[in-house]
Amino acid sequence: MSSSKVPQSASDTALTDPVRYPVSASPPVRTKRAFVLVLLTLLVPGSAQLVAGDRRLGRAALRVTLCVWALLVLALLLLIVNRTALVSIITNPFASLAIVIVLVALAAGWAVLFINTLRLIRPVLLAPPARPAVGIALVVALVLGSGSLGYAAYLLNVSRNAIGSIFSSGPAIDPVDGRYNFLMMGGDAGDDRTGRRPDSLSVLSVDAETGQTAIISVPRNLQNAQFSEGSPMRAIYPDGYDCGDECLINAINTEVTNEYADLYPGVADPGAQATLEAVSGTLGLTVQAYVLVDMEGFSTLIDAMGGIRIKAGGWVPMSGYFDEFSRTYGVPLGWIPAGEQTLNGNQALWYGRSREYVDDYARIQRQQCVQQAMLKQLDPATLLSKFEDIVNAGTQVVESNISSTQLGSFVDLAIKARGQDVKRLTIGPPDFDASFSTVPDFDQIHARVDELLASASSAQSLESPDDVIAVPAAGGGPVQAAGAYAPTASLLAGRSLPQQPTPSDFIPVTTTPDGEPITEELLNQLKREGNEQAIAGLVATNGQCAAL
Repeated sequence: MSSSKVPQSASDTALTDPVRYPVSASPPVRTKRAFVLVLLTLLVPGSAQLVAGDRRLGRAALRVTLCVWALLVLALLLLIVNRTALVSIITNPFASLAIVIVLVALAAGWAVLFINTLRLIRPVLLAPPARPAVGIALVVALVLGSGSLGYAAYLLNVSRNAIGSIFSSGPAIDPVDGRYNFLMMGGDAGDDRTGRRPDSLSVLSVDAETGQTAIISVPRNLQNAQFSEGSPMRAIYPDGYDCGDECLINAINTEVTNEYADLYPGVADPGAQATLEAVSGTLGLTVQAYVLVDMEGFSTLIDAMGGIRIKAGGWVPMSGYFDEFSRTYGVPLGWIPAGEQTLNGNQALWYGRSREYVDDYARIQRQQCVQQAMLKQLDPATLLSKFEDIVNAGTQVVESNISSTQLGSFVDLAIKARGQDVKRLTIGPPDFDASFSTVPDFDQIHARVDELLASASSAQSLESPDDVIAVPAAGGGPVQAAGAYAPTASLLAGRSLPQQPTPSDFIPVTTTPDGEPITEELLNQLKREGNEQAIAGLVATNGQCAAL
């Protein structure tokens, strides 16, 4: 009786499939299969289950994967065609909470798929040398996939909380004459002081369409500041803040906080609001919102960024003990040298604050330089790598009445502004005489502000460098400070300023007139000898600065 071969059934063939049934496969094939399943779970979550495990689970996971890919494509399209809408969704408190919840759920689900993939691999069937390699590969894939989603959810939640802490929930603001005007204040809030005393006042005026930016610096010692129409303080000071030498513009915050807060019912920070109104009236433009930076916490933010890089024109003292009787400082706690420097938070704070041997206008120039260095160096790589530290520092440093609902449009404007020329005006040297802040002519101020904003809105505006603030070297004797100018009549009449130097146009002063290197030891020795004039001559150019 002859024998005949019996054909294999489809079910018998399936049992020999090495992907779904690895028992019948050789050890090299099992190892290869394990790595393929890990890779499939990482790249196309659900596909490993579809080909080697629970097909029902695989199909469900694959549907979720395809939906996520579709949402990512939609987000990419929004980034290209309507970036403002995308940022608005991410910064919206309710939408961002929903995104956080979805990301956490996706991370958990992906982790479940990796665990299921480990079961499908069946490590006991692998050759002993292959087991550690497969295990490491699976852990790495788990961290790259599920771990990345979990970390993204954490970062989004951190930023969501920061937005709620820093920005207001009030109504959105509209541009005025096509521009948004923000008052940037840097101030101190010491234990012995009610309310912050802003030592740095700058208006950031941004074209609502192009992002073209102008910065107007207001000296803290400006007198007779005018309150805008409609300001409650206008009834108290109808002719301006004119109570004498004590009525400097930076005193408004404290006075209103202490004595007139009841004039601002429902306002979170009456002092800041009153200062905003004084700057509006003084400059003759509508300032819509403010950002107040606490300078004591400012150093924390700089440290979180990893420091800032600048080119300093002259040595800057980190002032020591101040004797109220003699009105003089003791030996400085340290010095910031001239030349290219990387400043930590404490050094950057002193660099913007120090007023020994120079006037307030040199300080303003250094403060602008620090601001520009921060903006220039807060690039995506720095932001992502130090995100949590920067955001946590920001919640301690920054307060604003800007509505969180407008962050999308303002972030978009900030992106447009990057790389564009920045126009500048200082209500003092070099744009006005040093005595101008004591007896300001508001008609001149309004004319110069109008001229500045017209140039900042013009497509044909003259180019000017956006990362250098420079002043001529002092040449009128050792006590003349950098920034102590005598402008011409044509300048005060409103004509354009001469083009300022580029970063290569100033050379840091690192030697004495005799060619001897300037050192901390030399400066401190002159201080101990009481030779203030010699020090003033050596550091007179410390208002020169460029952001690197």
